[in-house]
Formats: sequence, structure tokens, C-alpha cells
Amino acid sequence: MTASGLPQTNEEAWAIAHAWGTAREMNEVEALMWRAESDPRLRSTMLGLYVLDCEPDWERLLAAHQWGSRLLPRFRQRVVDPPLHVGLPAWAADPDFDLAYHVRRVRAPDPGGFDQVLDLAEQVAMTPFDRARSPWEAVLVEGLESGRAAYFLKPHHSLTDGQGGVQMLSLLHSRKREPSPEKPMPDPPPPKYATPLSMLAEQAAGLAHSAPRAAGAAASRAARLAGGALLRAGAVAGEGLRLGRSLARVLAPPPARPSPLLRGRSLSWRFGTLEVPFDELKLAARAADGSLNDAFIAALLGGFRRYHEHHNSELNDLPLAMPISLHRGDHPMGGNRFAGARFAAPAGEPDPAERIRLIHDFVLTARAEPALDALALLAPAINRLPTPLVTRWYRAQTTKLDLQASNIAGIPYTVYMAGARIERLFPFGPLPGCAVMAALVSHDGTCCIGVNCDPAAVTRSCSSTASKAGSTRCSRFVRARNRR
Repeated sequence: MTASGLPQTNEEAWAIAHAWGTAREMNEVEALMWRAESDPRLRSTMLGLYVLDCEPDWERLLAAHQWGSRLLPRFRQRVVDPPLHVGLPAWAADPDFDLAYHVRRVRAPDPGGFDQVLDLAEQVAMTPFDRARSPWEAVLVEGLESGRAAYFLKPHHSLTDGQGGVQMLSLLHSRKREPSPEKPMPDPPPPKYATPLSMLAEQAAGLAHSAPRAAGAAASRAARLAGGALLRAGAVAGEGLRLGRSLARVLAPPPARPSPLLRGRSLSWRFGTLEVPFDELKLAARAADGSLNDAFIAALLGGFRRYHEHHNSELNDLPLAMPISLHRGDHPMGGNRFAGARFAAPAGEPDPAERIRLIHDFVLTARAEPALDALALLAPAINRLPTPLVTRWYRAQTTKLDLQASNIAGIPYTVYMAGARIERLFPFGPLPGCAVMAALVSHDGTCCIGVNCDPAAVTRSCSSTASKAGSTRCSRFVRARNRR
């Protein structure tokens, strides 16, 4: 294994692949994301945009997806949701799984540049999933300039978070351009004809079976603790008070008003990309005693400040949310393990080094909050509410945010897909009611940044200013070719 926890060889990846995404039921946070989509503005769709150095062989690419969906059975499973939200949505093998539905190819419109790729990516990302099928799609885009190709991988957020997604990609992508005929071909999972009612009955039976054991364990634990309970009562009360205060801080909205310039909301998404060498961003962060994530957030805030200056609008603090990964080395691979931190980001601070320091201090404070994982604490109760109340609560947490930003440690070495080298991997996160979602994945020495904007909130009239800042929608194919 590498220092980041990624497999070092294909053989090592295949040996541990069975551990990815094995939970039978969604956790409460995943269930919340799945059910909140009754409001189309709260869709939790992610999309990874690959830039490939050549067009992969189509038949080999199909075979790779066939193999990958067997190696990771989650991708042959659909979601079965018990009625009335009594239980949790669960995963069951799709009896009608059809790889041809999930994987397809298209030709890019002329002239086959990066703008056309982004236009296609937006359309793919905004198209809702068929919830009767496994919630993922893949699209190969051929006919691009310079002989390159693009590839979109579109999973639902309930499958995994960003870090779990990188774990998945490290299992599936090859370290060499040549085929690997020796790789194992597991049998597909047997189909399971599960219905909402049968899933509810199954969960109820499991609860009835485990309840006596859980009650016995609780009684035994209570008996062991009873002797020292009075001595610890003061400490317990103090800990409860500390947790309550932390919970109030975590759940409170950021102490910053949303920008009037970004108040518009729609159902549409617009994509753009940025890239910067990993070592350069890391050095910039170290110069201000911060992390790469601190420098990434500081740069985004600088872009927001320039945008407001372009529109003659004052900007001080900006309401921002960021996920904090809770993945640990002893956790099963895949799934969603993150907490959300919200704060008033210092977008009006003109000095980038000072912005980095302010952000660094906030992140350290947020990580130390006892109630950091407040969403996981509240999700069980929220999931039992009627769907309109769930979506209303979810929407209230996001619509007053101007920016959500996510930084994901990616694959640090060169990888291939069906013979094509993956030059760039741009991540596009969902836009659940906020104005902008920006995500960074480090890939083979480059920080690849995908920016998802609501066009009702962010206009394109600032394109000249954005270009000066090193902006979006310019052809990465040309830049990549010039560096070779």
C-alpha cells in the first residue's frame, strides 16, 4: 500500500477490492441524500471528467466495465426503499442489470474542443437517474481534437463520497497501458427480487433478532457502570453541556449574509475547470503555514472577491461549507464518511497569505468540535419525518450558502483506462441549493479543480476578469499538448 492508503499494484488492488462498498443498507446520511431528491434542486449527482491522451478501444473499455462491476458488486445493485420511510434504503442485486444501459459512447460536436466536452458533461450530470436501476452511468466522448478522448463517470452520492470514490478508482485503474489478461473475473452477484415490502420485512426481522442481544449488552454495561455512576455524574453532566454547546455552534448558520449578487437559484448547472501543479500549490500553502486545502480555499475566495469587484459589489465575509473527511484506516472502503463544517469565510481579505492563515485556524477549530458529526446525529430523526419536511430542512441548510468546497486526495501516480492514459481528472460535485460547488482532486502531480455554478447566481459577464485570474472553459488539450 502507498502512504495514502492506495494499492501499490494491480494484484494488491484486486485482493482488497471485495471490501469496497459492502454495507447492505445505506447509513442515515446516505438515506437523507437519497430521499431529499424529491426536490430536484437537491439532487446529489457527482461527475468525474477524465481527459484521456487517446481514444481507448471500445470493446476493451466495455470489458473493463464488465470486470469492474463484478469486482465491485455495488455497481450491479439498485436501491430498494422500504415504504413510508420506516426502514433505511438498502442495496439489492439488480435482476435487470444491463451494462449497455450504464455505459455508452458519443461523438463530440465540432470542433471537438474542451468547451464542447464541458457542454456534454453538464447535460449528462443534470439528467436524473432512473431510480429503478443502479445509480451510475459512464460516457466515452470520442472525436476530440489532437486525437484525445474524454470520459464521464457519473455516480450518485449515496454510492460513495469523494475519498471513497478515489479508493474505488485506485482499485479499477491500471498501472500500465497494456491489457491485464491475468486479472480475476468474479461471478456476478445473483439477482435478488427485492420489493419495498420484502425489504421492510427483512429489516424488521433483523431488528427483532438483534434486539434481545443489544438489550442484554446494554443491561450488562449499565450494571458495570452503576458502581461509579455517582462519582462520574458531574463529569458526565459537564461533557453533556460541552457537547450541547458544540452542537449549537455546528448547527448555527455561518455568521455572514449571503451575497446579494449570488442570490439567484435555478435547476441548471454550468461547469468550468482550473488546474495548478500540486507542488506549486503546496509550496504556496507552506509559505503561509497552511495546508494545501487552506491554499485552495483561499484562492477560491480571491476569485469571489474579484468577481464582486468586477460587478462593483462589496464583499466581506462569505458563507461557505466544506466537508471534513472522517475516513480512517480501519474503516471499510467506500461509503460516505464526512462531516460538514460551515463558516464565514474571509473573502474580503486582500492578502492571500492572511486568508490562508484565517482558514487554517478555522479548520483546526472545526476539527476539534465534539459535535463535528452533527449531521449523523440528527439524520436518524430527520429521516423519519414526512418527505416535504425533509426537503425543507435540507434546503434550509444549503440555500443560504454561496460556496461549497471540497478537497480530495487523489491518485499520485500515472494510471490508464483501456489503454488510454488519464491525463486529468476533474471532479464536479452536486449543487444542492448553493451558488457554487468547487472540488479539487490531486491527480498525478496536478491539482484538477472542477467548478459547478448555478447560472442564475453566477453570470458569464465576468469572463474577461475571470480569464485574467486564470479561469475556466479554456482548452486543456492545447495546454497539455504544449507541455509535452
